[in-house]
Amino acid sequence: MSTIWLVLLGLAMGAIFGVALEKSRVMEPGVLVGQFQFRNFTMLKMFLAATITGLVALAVLNGAFGVALHPKTFALGPVLIGGLILGVGIALAGACPGTALAQAGAGYRDAYAVIAGGIAGAIFYGYNIDWIGAALSFGSYGKITFADLLPLPFWGLALILAAILAAFLLVVLERLVPWQADMDKAEALLDVDAVQAGHGYSAPAE
Repeated sequence: MSTIWLVLLGLAMGAIFGVALEKSRVMEPGVLVGQFQFRNFTMLKMFLAATITGLVALAVLNGAFGVALHPKTFALGPVLIGGLILGVGIALAGACPGTALAQAGAGYRDAYAVIAGGIAGAIFYGYNIDWIGAALSFGSYGKITFADLLPLPFWGLALILAAILAAFLLVVLERLVPWQADMDKAEALLDVDAVQAGHGYSAPAE
């Protein structure tokens, strides 16, 4: 596949991702902050649904078509420190690198500060990648997966995990917190006047 087709494919996938973020309301700051307060579970439900879809797709590609997987090196340092920085940033800003772009497209001017911070962080990391990489290299286990540790092929493990996550999402989480309740909370938090003014940072979910 040529470079131009890869770029076009990336743009198409990005557009679909952006529409999904906007229509699901996961990009709204109050919804994001509400997830970290365990008061609105729209974000978790969307992430679980995306994970399940990805597991099934990878299982089919690997099991039926023999597509090879290329896992990254598993290291505790980047996972723990990077996850902590990202989580704190989302909780404080009500946005992440992906949702900030959707927020900017929807007219949330405050999202530009998050985008600028992400660009600044990427530049800082690029110029300091050597010492940052060395500092976060602890707990590295190489390119290891559950398929390497268990007597089951990847596609089988992926389908089993997808089924477990789907059961948790539909049987447990959705019954405890129905999606209608989450949407009602998001609707109550939406500050229309603030959105029209270019802000729209609704209060934390109640």
